[in-house]
Amino acid sequence: MPKQKTHRGAAKRFNLTKTGKIKRAQAYKSHILTKKPTKRTRNLRKAAYVAKTEAKTVKKLIPYK
Repeated sequence: MPKQKTHRGAAKRFNLTKTGKIKRAQAYKSHILTKKPTKRTRNLRKAAYVAKTEAKTVKKLIPYK
């Protein structure tokens, strides 16, 4: 069976943790930040995890990570 290709867009966006969870960046951090409170933008820097329902799909996109 041939090797699977990694989805390069997904590979740049997601990382696998040691426990098998998929780490992702928070949304709403790219622009129009002036109207958002500083506290909110600070909290958006923190990593988040992909939901269990989506995790199976994302793991297929990044098979060798």
